[in-house]
Amino acid sequence: MMIENLLLLWLAALPLMGSPGPATISLAASGSAFGIRPSLGYLGGIVIGTIAVLLLVATGIATALLAHPIAGQVLTVIAAIYILYLAWKIATAPIRPAHATSDRSPETTPEAKAPDFRGGVMLAITNPKAFAAIGAVYAAHAITPHSLWLDNALKIAALALVIVLVNSLWLVFGAGFARLLSDPRFGRLINILFAALLIASLAMALLSLP
Repeated sequence: MMIENLLLLWLAALPLMGSPGPATISLAASGSAFGIRPSLGYLGGIVIGTIAVLLLVATGIATALLAHPIAGQVLTVIAAIYILYLAWKIATAPIRPAHATSDRSPETTPEAKAPDFRGGVMLAITNPKAFAAIGAVYAAHAITPHSLWLDNALKIAALALVIVLVNSLWLVFGAGFARLLSDPRFGRLINILFAALLIASLAMALLSLP
């Protein structure tokens, strides 16, 4: 029964937490514009920040925080400002030459700096979609209903695994486009497209707020 409940949790979490949103789209955009290796710090920040959101949801702090009339608005404003800055950074990122790979180090292209760990943490902990998706999955499923502490521990571990998996896949997905960016015009178009998708994901996340 526990295994079945765990599988049901994962089946619900993967589409909700892995669907396009500010964090996932920004990872794909960073992977496309800067490559995998320069974006690993940003990925780490997104993962750590999203796990922090998971812990806030698990402890009930997130509910109280978002219910506060000022705190919730401050988080939303911070997220919106950073996402708009990130969209501009992605759209204007230098186009790497055709021989560049997704693993090219930032030292060889000092002008092209991917978002860093701190930026990833900041985006993750202010991401409206993260609170909504994690909160919905966490509240709707139980793995071991007979033991509250074990149920919480298992859900945190299971959802942390999903966080690592889906965000890593989005970064790799975006980096796949880097191999297509040999044409500067096409490369710029891809970067602008990702920036537009990032802004659209922000708008959708804001519209989904109560």
